Amino acid sequence: MDLLSIKDPSFLKGLNRKQLEKLSADIRRFLIETLSKTGGHIGPNLGVVELTIALHTCFDSPKDKLIWDVGHQSYVHKILTGRAGQFETLRQYKGLCGFPKMSESEHDVWETGHSSTSLSAAMGMAIARDVKKEKNFVIPIIGDGALTGGMALEALNHIGHEQKDMIVVLNDNEMSIAPNVGALHNVLGKLRTAGKYQWAKEELEYLMKKIPAVGGKLAATAEKVKDSLKYLLVSGVFFEELGFTYLGPVDGHDYDALFENIAYAKKTKGPVLLHVITKKGKGYRPAEHDKVGTWHGTGQYKIETGDFIKPVNTAPSWSALVSETVRKLARKDERIVAVTPAMPVGSKLEGFASEFPDRMFDVGIAEQHAATMAAGLASQQMKPFLAIYSTFLQRAYDQVLHDISRQNLNVFIGVDRAGLVGADGETHQGVFDVAFLRHLPNMVLMMPKDENEGQHMVQTAIAYDDGPIAMRFPRGNGYGVPMDEELKQIPIGSWEVLKKGKDAVILTFGTTIPMALDAANRLEKQGISVQVVNARFIKPMDEAMLHDIFQNHLPVLSIEEAVLQGGFGSAVMEFAHDHGYHHASIDRIGIPDRFIEHGSVKELLKEIGLTPENIMVKIKSLIPKKQKRA
Repeated sequence: MDLLSIKDPSFLKGLNRKQLEKLSADIRRFLIETLSKTGGHIGPNLGVVELTIALHTCFDSPKDKLIWDVGHQSYVHKILTGRAGQFETLRQYKGLCGFPKMSESEHDVWETGHSSTSLSAAMGMAIARDVKKEKNFVIPIIGDGALTGGMALEALNHIGHEQKDMIVVLNDNEMSIAPNVGALHNVLGKLRTAGKYQWAKEELEYLMKKIPAVGGKLAATAEKVKDSLKYLLVSGVFFEELGFTYLGPVDGHDYDALFENIAYAKKTKGPVLLHVITKKGKGYRPAEHDKVGTWHGTGQYKIETGDFIKPVNTAPSWSALVSETVRKLARKDERIVAVTPAMPVGSKLEGFASEFPDRMFDVGIAEQHAATMAAGLASQQMKPFLAIYSTFLQRAYDQVLHDISRQNLNVFIGVDRAGLVGADGETHQGVFDVAFLRHLPNMVLMMPKDENEGQHMVQTAIAYDDGPIAMRFPRGNGYGVPMDEELKQIPIGSWEVLKKGKDAVILTFGTTIPMALDAANRLEKQGISVQVVNARFIKPMDEAMLHDIFQNHLPVLSIEEAVLQGGFGSAVMEFAHDHGYHHASIDRIGIPDRFIEHGSVKELLKEIGLTPENIMVKIKSLIPKKQKRA
């Protein structure tokens, strides 16, 4: 079938089983070929082809609300809603978003890039439907990994209590990004093996109807027998105890089974949980055989072999550098433990886990729990390393504030993917952590200029005993700088002058240092002398250096790959105000007050003015004309 000709899902209702199977194969082929060039979330989408087609066949989107949890598995949904022709621009600047996007289509009724939000959103939509007396189905589709998130469990509890009409589709592929962990995952495992439960229950009900009515006593006995059958065949009966009608497990690649169970779910009053078993990566051998999440989301790859096409860079990834340095230190300090919320692969903790299996804890998609668990460890004089992406740390804000910072507990937070991350777009840009960590009492916040300074910062964080300390580091690889063999501690709150200058000062840190040095070197050729400071400690700041700068009446430009509101530049301005430097000349460059969409980091930096050229313009505007040299 010509996928580019699809305008909306209505055509599906006229297809027979053979045509649907042909469509499934065509979509898989399209995804494998297209994503080999653009990269993207191939594993999750290959696994939901039949499920997505079945949902769009049985429901009427957008009247019926299909709500994709996380949203990285919505590519098939995008194809069926008329966007196949845009896939060559997937996750590229000004192109097709890798997650549901309301501005792209009326069929995208909920935007998300974080897990475990669909059930709460669905509950809101179901309540709105009933208040407005409308008639439509609400269908959240949530993965078994996302179901471990606390927010999802809170929503399940509420939905079961309110008994709102809703069909929750549990897409169970036994993986999220990494293999799933936890007791709830084990419950699902038992349910997978109990496929005859629904059949046996229905057979029992049928037999009861054959017996002549002998009053309420028999009916009551029948209910007890049915209840016993539940506990006999399905250990836990987790969802039915929460108030859901449980259907499944259903083969998520079998159209007959899907249509039959969806039809039954549509007729059932109250909340239904349709448990669908799918194969992540189905139809592409390398992705099907992936056991650790390598094919969850990829860059470009060779279709024939499954080999990834990566730019040549021999420098270590930032994630590996940090985790391997923690691992090295853990050999000498048995108090060091690692905690991560479902990101052992992304955070490069496999080596740590292999060497110290009893000191490595993947808690699943449960960021809040991870943060407070780390606090609990620290309260017992352990040295927890909490490895977490900046975008996911947002979800644990209260725990960092209330449980870690307020109690001044010595947790080392590794803030991975800090700054712009590119293709994943606005839900994943790590640009808010400076603003929401900087204002927390007791918190130390730092970011290295390169991987050598990075390893010394890890040593500094592990050696620090006075409270919480967080280290930001970007996505991708380092610069390949020479690495010191011996680790050393960096004095807390100390800055470093990278280039001397007399006319103005640039204060910056991390990924923006190279562009600052580039701008300063260009300005020097124009007769303007600019000092560049590696402000590696965002909190506490180097107050002695700041006093020196402002007492010498030097104009200051702060640069940060983070939001300006409440960010590092704001801290510099607060310092000037608090210490009476009311005539100080200060300007800031950073992320403006809006969400930054997807694209390459280079394109996004240019869009928002984080470039050497704009730095030069800002510096020139700060220096009085009479100060400028010929």
